[in-house]
Amino acid sequence: MRFIKRLDIYILKQFCLLFAGTFFICLFIFLMQFIWRYVDDLIGKGLSFEVLGKFYFYGAMTLVPISLPLALLLASLISFGNMGERLELLAMKAAGIPLVRILRPVLIFVCGVAIGSFYFQNVVAPESSKQLAAIIYSMRQKSPEMEIPEGQFYNEIPGYNLFVEHKDKETGMLYGIMIYTQGTNFDDTQIVLADSGRIQSTADQMHLRLTLYDGERFRNMQNTGGALNKAAVPYMRETFKREVDLIPFDNNFSIMDANLFNDNAQTKNLAMLDVGVDSITSLLDSTGREQYKYYQNGFLRQTRLSGRRDSAVLAEHNEAHPLNFDTVFANLTDNERAHVARVALDQARNGAQQSDFNSDMSFRTNRSLRIHKLERHKKFSLSLACIIFFFIGAPLGAIIRKGGLGIPVVVSVVIFIFYYMVNVTGEKLAKSGDWDITFGIWLSTMVLTPIGVWLTYKSNQDSAVFNVEAYQNAIRRLLGLRVNRHIARKEVIMEEPNAQRLIPELQSFCEDCENYVQTHHLSLMPNYFRIFFRYEPDRVVIDLSNRLENFVDELSNSRDNRVISTLNDMPILIPDAHTRPFEDMRLNRLVGVVFPVGLVFWFRIWRYRLRLWRDLEQLQKQCGYVIMRLKR
Repeated sequence: MRFIKRLDIYILKQFCLLFAGTFFICLFIFLMQFIWRYVDDLIGKGLSFEVLGKFYFYGAMTLVPISLPLALLLASLISFGNMGERLELLAMKAAGIPLVRILRPVLIFVCGVAIGSFYFQNVVAPESSKQLAAIIYSMRQKSPEMEIPEGQFYNEIPGYNLFVEHKDKETGMLYGIMIYTQGTNFDDTQIVLADSGRIQSTADQMHLRLTLYDGERFRNMQNTGGALNKAAVPYMRETFKREVDLIPFDNNFSIMDANLFNDNAQTKNLAMLDVGVDSITSLLDSTGREQYKYYQNGFLRQTRLSGRRDSAVLAEHNEAHPLNFDTVFANLTDNERAHVARVALDQARNGAQQSDFNSDMSFRTNRSLRIHKLERHKKFSLSLACIIFFFIGAPLGAIIRKGGLGIPVVVSVVIFIFYYMVNVTGEKLAKSGDWDITFGIWLSTMVLTPIGVWLTYKSNQDSAVFNVEAYQNAIRRLLGLRVNRHIARKEVIMEEPNAQRLIPELQSFCEDCENYVQTHHLSLMPNYFRIFFRYEPDRVVIDLSNRLENFVDELSNSRDNRVISTLNDMPILIPDAHTRPFEDMRLNRLVGVVFPVGLVFWFRIWRYRLRLWRDLEQLQKQCGYVIMRLKR
């Protein structure tokens, strides 16, 4: 028996062709969004086609894992929507082939794609991320005058720390310039303030020409020799109208060594991530132990008394007989007390600085640990997302039964945006430490998996999930909206209404409606306990509703246009709307116990009672008019 049948080949052919097209479309869209993020690093740098080609290639390689789930979702929606629209799925089901069997060949292919996605993330993507990071960093070093930000210090030029208040992007002029330059040591420092300036690369691309206008230069002269030092002049101040400096800077583009980014979590495979997690965990444990020893044995016991009494006092006390610091402090002289206070204040400041440093170091180390764990889980979650998106797209396409690039594209984009929002939210909260790593990165999977299972079940049961009319009727029932009659005069009538029989029946119907209104007092408030806990069906209204529909059905064969118009104006009676909120008695009791909710439904029942009262009075008038027309 052949494992692969002609039907499987046909389904695979339909799916694979669409998958190839949707994959490249999705990859192109993500690549355009990626390029837009780095457009400032590309413009005006004079990059060669080779460098741009590498940038696009490595960028596309890093975007393949995120493009595969969307491509599978779109391809499955279009392919199975096309087969549903051409009634091919209906023919397969009519031949006794269940939906699970129809999905089997494509599911095997999708599992292969998921395995390939994992291999790509574990082998190709880390190396691509490393090469891409090297290219991006090298591009930012190319033509640094293009990268100078506004309102913050820029230190990518060696030996210079540059601050610019405003930057004119069209002319390249810089305004409100402050420059810190440092020589061979800390004391050899210069500060330059200028009203405006410009930075340009020289023709040989080996220097930067810094032109400054209307500024001042301050230079530390303490460590310089000469007469100025003998005269004890500490600083030199120089004012200039225009000044040009040449800064040594190799502006020729060269890609830096990609191995410098080996410590990034995005550039590691699964084995490297495991090693990185173990290393960071060991570092955290050792750092925590060192901090504990410092605070327990170092900082808390560093206080030493100074003066001639220290040795004698410390000799009289040991660990078994601890010092009474209050007594010792009271016996000190004023100078010794002041000295002790200064020492204690210095130690407190040092302790606070050490605590801040340890806290910052611990935060960065923990963040690095969380990123490593997150990247490890991400390789599995993105691979599994391929299978989940297939189980969402294929049943959805079979239910919608619409192919092409219309509704499937809209539905795919909405689903993927929802997935992306949930995934990014969970990832950010996990990265910040607010959520657990496993819960944060697998949140999108936990949300979409039940949706895929539910859609597969509904599609296998041929349920009308997207039956708009069914949802409209449910909303009408929930909000108590009326359903109007739509009866048209028939061109051909086989059997006309029997007026002699209908007239007494309609008269009896009018009398029953009047008796019901007089005996049941529908305008009064309903009994809360009876509605929710002692429901009894209103058989009179049920009988009136059945009789009314029989009259309408028979009178719809009338040739009288006024009778037809009157039938369209007759309201449709809902027998249970004024007696209970739900058909399930347990649900009624639950709503009745929860008093605020039950009160809302109680007012709803009262509204239905008032509407029934108006409907019955209206029916009496309309039935009387019909009787008059029948008598004529």
